[in-house]
Amino acid sequence: MRIFYILLSIILLNSVQAKSQARGPLPDIEHKVSKFYPNPAVSYITFELIKEPNRTYTLQIFSFLGKMVKDEKDITDKRTVNLSDLNRGLYTFQLRDENGRITDSGIFQLNK
Repeated sequence: MRIFYILLSIILLNSVQAKSQARGPLPDIEHKVSKFYPNPAVSYITFELIKEPNRTYTLQIFSFLGKMVKDEKDITDKRTVNLSDLNRGLYTFQLRDENGRITDSGIFQLNK
């Protein structure tokens, strides 16, 4: 089962990289997450954002099947998210600005 998750994550990452290379870089969008840890997570994950004055973001976490499982509002610089109610697996996150535009995204693993 572990090999299945590893292969699935490699396929997903290659797909995301191929799509981003095909479109080219987006010059007006900066990455806002400086780091997220621990990865793999066990019961919580912490997101640290690059600080920008007077800006707030929304952090959305999705299951590997695309279902939104967490929606954290009004994030400014650091947020710890409790994952104890989620199942083991791969999850994606999206960081959105006030206009709903995705400014960053990524993948993390949850081990229990």
